[in-house]
Amino acid sequence: MRITSLKLESVKDLLIAELRDLHNAEEQLVEALPKMAEAASSTELKNAFNHHLEETRKHVTRLDEVFKSLGEKASGETCEAMKGLVKEGEEFIHAKGQPDVRDAGLIGAAQRVEHYEMAGYGTARTLAKRLGLHDIAETLQKTLGEERAADEKLTTVAESDVNLAATRVAAK
Repeated sequence: MRITSLKLESVKDLLIAELRDLHNAEEQLVEALPKMAEAASSTELKNAFNHHLEETRKHVTRLDEVFKSLGEKASGETCEAMKGLVKEGEEFIHAKGQPDVRDAGLIGAAQRVEHYEMAGYGTARTLAKRLGLHDIAETLQKTLGEERAADEKLTTVAESDVNLAATRVAAK
């Protein structure tokens, strides 16, 4: 939830709003990813979640640096979309039943998060470029690339291991 109402007088205002949303989203993920890793039964999936947790911590640090360079504060925004995505992920964390099937659900929830982040970072990067903030745009592009790589890793884990195991369980 916003501390103040959104006021967009310029593209820079929009960029800052997008960055605050991303910052809070990343902070929420720092809290959620350890729970997802703990709930995963696949070692490869646990490792993917733990690796992305370390990257996510770096994403928060990068965003802090972006805010510092803009002379703005990072706080003041709650990413309601991420709040909802995390809540959906928690349903899989607490789900009963076959661990392999739960892992497939965790991957789907995590990929929805990655796609949300990719949209946010892509938007913010484009706005930064438009404003001539090329260093910031490069920083955002680096994070966008890491989010894409995390999504691709999740797809690989799903297709090479988890979905196959989940399908075997369902066929019995």
